[in-house]
Amino acid sequence: MGRNAVFVGLLLLTMVVQVTVVNRLRLPGEASPDLVLLAVAGYALVRGAGAGAVMGFAAGLISDVLPPSAHLLGQNALVLCLIGFMAGRAMESRPNAGPLVALACAVAGPLIAVAVGAMLGDIRVEVSTLMATLPQAMLYNLLAAPPVVWAAARIVRGPVTRSSLSSGYLARSRV
Repeated sequence: MGRNAVFVGLLLLTMVVQVTVVNRLRLPGEASPDLVLLAVAGYALVRGAGAGAVMGFAAGLISDVLPPSAHLLGQNALVLCLIGFMAGRAMESRPNAGPLVALACAVAGPLIAVAVGAMLGDIRVEVSTLMATLPQAMLYNLLAAPPVVWAAARIVRGPVTRSSLSSGYLARSRV
């Protein structure tokens, strides 16, 4: 339970950094990377589909009330819940596909957000806006995915212990 509490604290810090720093960066275009989405994907890669969906839902509800909230309450919760479930489910079925799943989540996140926004009648979902910002959002997520997902997974997993070679192996080898 201790690693989950540390991750929740860092996720809250990530949300604050997302709103105060990342969203205000003057990156080319109108998009920015979604660090919260990537952190939820990293969590789900380690803990699985159920825990990933719960963490995604909780993180989404919190981010729904953080400013600027120009969307319906629960919209981010649904998107992050789906990302957490998909990432965890993919890792449960293919345990060695971690980097590929992380990149797929980075691309799928903005697409799912647009689909959910369109289903809920979000007025910001227009074809001209999507053609300009959606590819940029996916690109920024792809660039930010490796370090953010690795850091999130590392925090949740904990320190990796390396097994030492047995002395019998060293005695038999011809080094």
